[in-house]
Amino acid sequence: MAELDEFAEALLGQLSVELDEEREISSLSRRISEDAAFDARFEPLAGLSERLLPDMRARLEEFTGLEVPGGTGLELTDLANFKILKGRKVATAGAEARRFVDDLFRAVAGEDVGAIASLIDSDLRRYLVYSTYAIQYVSKLTTTYGDYFGSAVHLNEFVLSSYPQIILYKQGPPYAERSGRVAAGYAGAIKMTLLEELAHSQQGPLHAANEAASVRVNTLNEELAGIILGLGESAASTLYDYLQLQTVPDDFPVAKRANLFFMLNPDNFIVNVLGPDVMTYTRIEVDPKISEAVPELLGVYQRGLPHIQAHHAAFTAMEGMAEFAVESVLAGDDDFQAYLTTFMGTDMSAYRVRKSMGRDFTRAVYERHGRGAFARVLGSPPTTRELKDPRLYLDRAG
Repeated sequence: MAELDEFAEALLGQLSVELDEEREISSLSRRISEDAAFDARFEPLAGLSERLLPDMRARLEEFTGLEVPGGTGLELTDLANFKILKGRKVATAGAEARRFVDDLFRAVAGEDVGAIASLIDSDLRRYLVYSTYAIQYVSKLTTTYGDYFGSAVHLNEFVLSSYPQIILYKQGPPYAERSGRVAAGYAGAIKMTLLEELAHSQQGPLHAANEAASVRVNTLNEELAGIILGLGESAASTLYDYLQLQTVPDDFPVAKRANLFFMLNPDNFIVNVLGPDVMTYTRIEVDPKISEAVPELLGVYQRGLPHIQAHHAAFTAMEGMAEFAVESVLAGDDDFQAYLTTFMGTDMSAYRVRKSMGRDFTRAVYERHGRGAFARVLGSPPTTRELKDPRLYLDRAG
């Protein structure tokens, strides 16, 4: 188990920047609460979010022409449970793998090296697939204010309850006299989060398409992990050297196979190595040297490509619709302007020009169809090629 313990520690090591930031936020929050000179008070997150929710819901429904599903709730979720929630949402898996994924994210949330090592030992194949989601998403939680999942908008209580005090504290005294702008920014952050996640609640067909495609991708990823773990030692070593992967000692065979998988898994190899244009391809090619070592690889990639593209298209459209709704509904909102300046150190002009394929696609459809654009996209989702060139979508879908 020595290597597995080190492998488990390495996973948490890859999250060290985020985990250190979480500890710093906790430490600073305690220091502020103990500082008698800090005399500013902010409205509690629970009351403020409940107060803002009806207005954000009404403004979103008016803008999009779509109703927020009845029964959509609002929950304040602590940091550990927010990590587990992200695992359930992003690490989509078939029924057989679901418990493993939940246990993995629970172990990561608890920073439990022993539990992670036991999961590696019990099912290395699935660990290789789903640990990548922990690295990708848990490492973003101090900049994630909320998420929509299970018919509820979940607010990241740890972050949203801490940031107003921390931002004001770093500005220095007099605190109470200077708190107004930060309080406005705090309200703006919650307005933005509520709007974005309520917009996601309206996207049922895209959610279903995204989840179905993602499950298929992960099923193929599990197949690929099994292939790589089953490679003969000679073939694995030759491929490892050819790919020029990080040298590891011979007595760390798990790390060696893991590095091969992390390099060749579709999320990395198809998207990052072959390049973003692969999202518009119908066929892909693989270096003959790699195919020689792993003859099944091209077949896995080719079967996975349409599902990767479907996942990319649905996810990009969902994010773009929500971003465009936030930008449009809150364009003249003073609290949102305060959020951009006090929380983000930017302004509306810079916010508008940031790059986003999904938002730019949504804007193009909106410019032609107005509020009917949202129902149109849900009823006739774009392809990856249409996201890149909205004119193709407009010519097809009207």
